[in-house]
Amino acid sequence: MPIQWNRIRASASAPLIEPREIYSSLGQRTWDRLRPEQTEVLDEWFRRRNTKDLVIKLNTGSGKTLTGLLVALSSLHEQVGPAAFLVPNKYLIKQVVSEARDAGILVTTSEDDLDFLASKAILVTTFHKLFNARSIFGVRSIRPGKTPLGTIVIDDAHTAIHTSEAQFSAEIPSTHEAFDKLLKLFAKDLELQRPKAYQDIVSGEPGGPIAVPFWAVATRANDVISVMHPYATSPNDPAELYFRWPLVADHLQYSTITVTSESIEIRPPCPDTEMLLGFDNAKRRIYLSATLQDESLLVTELGADPESVATPITPKRASDLGDRIILAPRLINSNFSLESVQQLVRRFADGDRHGNGPDPLNAINAVVLVPSDRVAETWSGVADEILHVSDMNPCIDRMKAGEHLGVVVLVNKYDGIDLPGNACRMLVIDGVPTPSTPYERRAAEALEGSATYRGRIVSKLEQGMGRGTRDVSDYCAVLVLTSEAALALNDPAQIAQFSPATRAQIELSARVANEIKGEDMSSISELLDSFLRRQQDWTELSLEATAQVTYDQFDRVSELAACRRKAFDLIKNSDITGAIKTLRPAIDGISDHKESCWYLEELATYEHMISPSDAQDTLEAARRHNSTVLKPRRSAAQLKSRLPRPIPQAEEMASYLSNFDRRNLELIVDTVFDGVAWGVKGSSSKAEAQIRELGSLLGFASTRPEKEDHNGGPDNLWVQSNGQLVVIELKTEVDRSDQRITKREAAQLAHSVIWARDIYGETADVVPVLFHPSHRCREDTRLPRGTRVITRDNFEALRRNVMTLIRELISSDNYSPEFIASSLSRNYVNADTVIRRHSTKPRQN
Repeated sequence: MPIQWNRIRASASAPLIEPREIYSSLGQRTWDRLRPEQTEVLDEWFRRRNTKDLVIKLNTGSGKTLTGLLVALSSLHEQVGPAAFLVPNKYLIKQVVSEARDAGILVTTSEDDLDFLASKAILVTTFHKLFNARSIFGVRSIRPGKTPLGTIVIDDAHTAIHTSEAQFSAEIPSTHEAFDKLLKLFAKDLELQRPKAYQDIVSGEPGGPIAVPFWAVATRANDVISVMHPYATSPNDPAELYFRWPLVADHLQYSTITVTSESIEIRPPCPDTEMLLGFDNAKRRIYLSATLQDESLLVTELGADPESVATPITPKRASDLGDRIILAPRLINSNFSLESVQQLVRRFADGDRHGNGPDPLNAINAVVLVPSDRVAETWSGVADEILHVSDMNPCIDRMKAGEHLGVVVLVNKYDGIDLPGNACRMLVIDGVPTPSTPYERRAAEALEGSATYRGRIVSKLEQGMGRGTRDVSDYCAVLVLTSEAALALNDPAQIAQFSPATRAQIELSARVANEIKGEDMSSISELLDSFLRRQQDWTELSLEATAQVTYDQFDRVSELAACRRKAFDLIKNSDITGAIKTLRPAIDGISDHKESCWYLEELATYEHMISPSDAQDTLEAARRHNSTVLKPRRSAAQLKSRLPRPIPQAEEMASYLSNFDRRNLELIVDTVFDGVAWGVKGSSSKAEAQIRELGSLLGFASTRPEKEDHNGGPDNLWVQSNGQLVVIELKTEVDRSDQRITKREAAQLAHSVIWARDIYGETADVVPVLFHPSHRCREDTRLPRGTRVITRDNFEALRRNVMTLIRELISSDNYSPEFIASSLSRNYVNADTVIRRHSTKPRQN
């Protein structure tokens, strides 16, 4: 290797500490100069460098990695101490090392490297190396640090947040020995919260999520520790408790324990990142991001200082982004089927853009991001490759090397991969990942429809969109397919949550797409072809749309986030009163009742530690607006209830529809049906919420008694205007080989019928309904008299008729009860026909 004379000259005098000067001194750098946006960011960082927590925002492909490396190198030269550059996974280590070498920056991947220990080389490693209970960088009261860290640069900050959430929680799968022990420990508490869901879990059927009441957790915290301790002593434990449990155990008294049939999760209100000595003691912590729009999560999940991260460091302009056209086919023509879009993607991958046959010169790589194997299966007929995290890297390397693979489906991988240039010219997002852990599933249900919930969808979409362009000169067509995603591109409130440059691209794409609104698929093909050919009309418009875009400058750290973090820090130091006084005003300031009531449960958990009575009062107030919150300990005696006063269905439906923006009404209703997934584990609770919404949409009094009533009841109840009580049990999660209705499923429906007559009187007109993949019963199964079964085919027929009704209302612009009544009847969805028309009579065997 030749001698690096420039380095020798530079080291002869005092080391340079300004990042721009450092870069100019790197003799082996591949690029002569930094980009203007990198220079702007580095200058501002240098001015603020002694602030412990700083956020640097650069659009995807703007040299974010090199910027972070120069920040770390500057800190080394200033003798701040050893520096670490943290990435989400091992695959990205290679990319960072390669980029560092191209710039002539000394890096290492070993924490034992003497150059790293001597603050001469930057350590490139994963978040997990630092974020775990046995970290070599030290864990308070568990393990001293091998070496202190002066500077930590965190790449892809949103991924670091997810890692922190995972590492500071313990998730015990149902196959683990501790699962049944914990289930038994809290059996009575879980059954009182959700009787039927608990019985599902015990019997091995899909069920949950159910939260263990905080008063039960506090009372039996020591018992939980006794159960968990034996499994946290081995690094080979399949639940990784060895690396996680010590970060949770000390906060167990006020942690949330959530149970599903698949796993039990134990999670504190916030991660106690002060336990990680390497992270807590670092003098400088820099968070790099292209898509993080809400710095609040850095505060709650990483313990970052709210004031310093509220003002991120950004370039003067946000136009440093690859070119994208972002289209939702459903917004162009609601009649487009998934199959028609899939065929369009297939044709473009083959180079057949105009139906004249494949043309190798026009062939492209099209990458499809899907959230699950179930969605991936729908692409099996057109995909060349369906890949998972465990096997995708070889194919990605081939694509990046310029190889044409065609249509490549990536399952549940929305970040952490780069697909520059010809590696990906068309990116398709077919849904966003659904919450996976028990706590996340319950929180998603509690917050559905809130600004927080919508923001999480936007965040996942933007992360996915960023995969296809890695440079300002790059370009990629983006298609989003689901109703939920299309709504995010059409709802001003959600569009505002995208980053500024992406927002500008969405708005330009919408204006162009509006020119072909209502036309057939050939019009989309022409538009995409124009984009991919880099037609001047498009490129000029695109440059004009993004040229003056700037980064958002307003404070993105909410008062709630800052106060939640402060309250957690207070309570872990035994200042319970201080924690309560800090958290309550922040919750009171939330305008969305559903969201504020969800966080009242956290407040009640703290209150219980000094006043159990106050805690129950808080829960009772919270349950009035959010049925996902724990049921209070105090329960009224069971009383006979009167049926709601019948209101004409059309009037009730007109009232319901008045709550929504009519421009998005079709998409909004479509998302209700999309939310009912068949054969997917962990989807039942959301399905129940969507069926409740569907009942309200149709003009019925719609509830979820099993969740909302102290006395239990069915999954859903529709009280129709004709006086009938439609008692509904959902078995949409069923995916066993023998899908016939079981004796136990029939017994659950029978119990719900008894409940309805006990509550509303023996003369109540009850219609038992079972949502189930099969209308056939096993030999030993007897369903209640008059039962109707809604299968997936029945549900799709109902969807078609409801969507026809909605389109009639939109096209006529007539939302009067009289017109709605005629449309309800015309589409067989009025109270007298909706169940009979869209269900099947069960059959034996």
